[in-house]
Amino acid sequence: MIQGSYPEDLLYHAEHDWARIDPDDAAIATLGITWYAQDALGEVVFFDPPAVGTVLAKDAPYAEVESVKAVSDVVAPLSGEIVEVNEALSDNPAAINEDPYGEGWLVKVRMADPSERDGLLDAASYKATLDG
Repeated sequence: MIQGSYPEDLLYHAEHDWARIDPDDAAIATLGITWYAQDALGEVVFFDPPAVGTVLAKDAPYAEVESVKAVSDVVAPLSGEIVEVNEALSDNPAAINEDPYGEGWLVKVRMADPSERDGLLDAASYKATLDG
């Protein structure tokens, strides 16, 4: 993982979360935390996922990530119903640090309102928020 990378194919939320719209089903989005967020957290030791079927509200916390430094809320970049949880993180929460945009994804949701994507940032805009 390149330090501080922010893939161009993702959409970003100001609270350091990302969404990847499924290329085969535009109603499904994979969610996770950004490189910046995992770096600020430090070594992730536990991910407490919500259950499949849980309904997320955009901008509201939906899960917790625990690191050696702190417990932090994960904020939903989009509203929708969770259709899949990354169960592999229960055995290997460090994947969130090692590969935040790949193996470290958190949940997949069926979006309630796909137009919410329009309120998210592209990679360049998100990086600009980090530069202060």
